[in-house]
Amino acid sequence: MPTYHAKVFVTLKPSILDPQGRTVERALSHLDYANVSGVRVGKYIELTLSGERAEVESQLADIVENVLSNPIMENARWELEAVPMQEGREVAGA
Repeated sequence: MPTYHAKVFVTLKPSILDPQGRTVERALSHLDYANVSGVRVGKYIELTLSGERAEVESQLADIVENVLSNPIMENARWELEAVPMQEGREVAGA
């Protein structure tokens, strides 16, 4: 069964205040990085899924929208790549 590696990126929508990003921005300013602005903090999540690609894509879209993000406050996108097979068998973690 094919195995896939997914990378999920979740960020707050531009209209949502980001207190964590603002705190990081202030800290950078205090450390003399005064030229840094617009800091936004998000989430990065990795998953490994197995199955046929269409099924995995559908499942991943559902997981991202209903579990890993809040569509009201956050934007989410994901990347999916096949995990290469090794010598006729799937890579560890499959």
